[in-house]
Amino acid sequence: MSLALDRLREERKLWRKEKPFGFWARPMVMPDGTMDLMRWEASIPGKANTPWEGGEYLLQMHFPDTYPSKPPKCQFNPVVFHPNIYPSGTVCLSLLDEEKDWKPSITVKQILLSVQHLLTHENVLDPAQREPYELYTKNKAEYYRKVREQAKKMRPKRA
Repeated sequence: MSLALDRLREERKLWRKEKPFGFWARPMVMPDGTMDLMRWEASIPGKANTPWEGGEYLLQMHFPDTYPSKPPKCQFNPVVFHPNIYPSGTVCLSLLDEEKDWKPSITVKQILLSVQHLLTHENVLDPAQREPYELYTKNKAEYYRKVREQAKKMRPKRA
């Protein structure tokens, strides 16, 4: 596990230096105030000029003890209406699949940017959730209406 923790410490340093505009990501804080480097929370902004615009999509990243050899599990909470997001909120993305495109060199930044890209580039060849998949393939206008409605509900809460 020390390899995973060492890598995640480096990821945290790297993230603080070069995080993309509108994103945030950080290790979760435990009830005793300590950081859990194996579990992160993140926010992905909806891309401008898309139905996702204006939404802030919250994601939890759970890194296994075998990270970076194995990818983190990424899960939206609340669940996002999207063909490639399982009803549990888990992201279905080849980049996060060790049998497909995962490489130990992939960074937290690359993961979050890839998930943002997935939101606006649905993969109908690998659906994970039936209702959004069927709506996307049969009635895109209604699918995008639901996505815009979702974006309004997921606007960032500012003080």
